[in-house]
Amino acid sequence: MITHYISWWNLENLFDEQNAPFSRRPEDLARKIKADLKNWTPEVLAKKIEKLAWVISQMNDGDGPDILGVCEVENAHVLNLLKSQINSTRDYRLIHHDMSDNRGIDVAFIYDHNKYEFLENEFFNHTVVKRYPTREIVQATVKSRATGNELILVGNHWPSRSGGQYESEPYRIITGETLSYFIERIQQVKGDEAAIVVMGDFNDEPFNRSLTDYAQSVMDRDKVVYGRNPYLYNLMWPLLGIRRASYVYGGTPMMIDQFMVAKGIAKKSGKYSLDENMVSLEVFDGMVSGRYDTPVRFGQEDLDFDGFSDHLPISFILGEKD
Repeated sequence: MITHYISWWNLENLFDEQNAPFSRRPEDLARKIKADLKNWTPEVLAKKIEKLAWVISQMNDGDGPDILGVCEVENAHVLNLLKSQINSTRDYRLIHHDMSDNRGIDVAFIYDHNKYEFLENEFFNHTVVKRYPTREIVQATVKSRATGNELILVGNHWPSRSGGQYESEPYRIITGETLSYFIERIQQVKGDEAAIVVMGDFNDEPFNRSLTDYAQSVMDRDKVVYGRNPYLYNLMWPLLGIRRASYVYGGTPMMIDQFMVAKGIAKKSGKYSLDENMVSLEVFDGMVSGRYDTPVRFGQEDLDFDGFSDHLPISFILGEKD
C-alpha cells in the first residue's frame, strides 16, 4: 500500500516584505495593502517563515507532507523562501498562480517532486464571478511516480465572512456552485474514477448550505459513490463530532478548513483506501492557547513573534493500492 500524506494550511497574511520591488508587487496592490505591510520588514518576514517552516517540518512524523496546499500567500517569492526553510530531504516544488484578489493573496501547492510529476498542461484557475476581483479555485494534476495514477488537487479560499456571515453568504454560495460545476466537468472529461481531492479554507463549516446545498458536500459516503450528482465526501465530520476546530473567531470554534473527496476516492472497491479517522489537526508546541485551543497568531501590528497563523493545519492519509 502506497500512502499520500496530504496537508492544507491557511498561512495567514504571508506577504512579501514591505518594500518589495514592483516586479513582485504591482504599484496598485502596494497601495491597497499598505496598512497590512506596516513594520513588515525582511527580518519580520524571515521570522514568520521560520515559524511556519518549523511546523511543516514536524508533519508526517518529521518527514513533512507529500503534498501541502496553502493560501494567503502573496507570491512565488515568499513560497520559495518558505520551501527553502522546510527541514526536509525532499525535493519540494511549487504550483502557483498569481490571483486577482484585492489583497493579492493566492492559493498554491507544494509537492514532493521525487514522488509526483506535475502535469503542467492540466493546471487551471477557475474564476469566481463577483462585483470585484476575488480568489480563484485552483486545479492541478500530479501523477504518482510509483503507480502512474493521477491525483487531481482542487485548492480553495472562499470569500470571508467580513460584513456578517449571512450578508456575505451569497458570495460563498456562488463559489460553491462554481466548485460543483468544475467537479462535474472533471468527471465528464476524466471519468467517474478520477481521484479528486478538494481542500481549502471555505469560511463556512461542513453543515453550512454553501457546502451542503451548492458544493454538494455530504457526510454520506454511499451517496457520493452511488448518487448521480457530483457529490463530495466531506472528511471533517469525525473531527467536528468531537468538537475540534481549525479556527476560532470571537470565542467560537469553527471547522472551516476542510478536505473533501469525489467518487473516485470514496469508492471502497477502487484504487484508493480511505480511512475517515486518518484526518487530523496538526498541533505542535506553542501553536494553541486558551479554552478552545485557539491558534496563536503571528502578530503584524504588535510584532508578536511567538505565533504562527490564525488557522491550524489539517492533514489526512490517502492509501493507494500498488
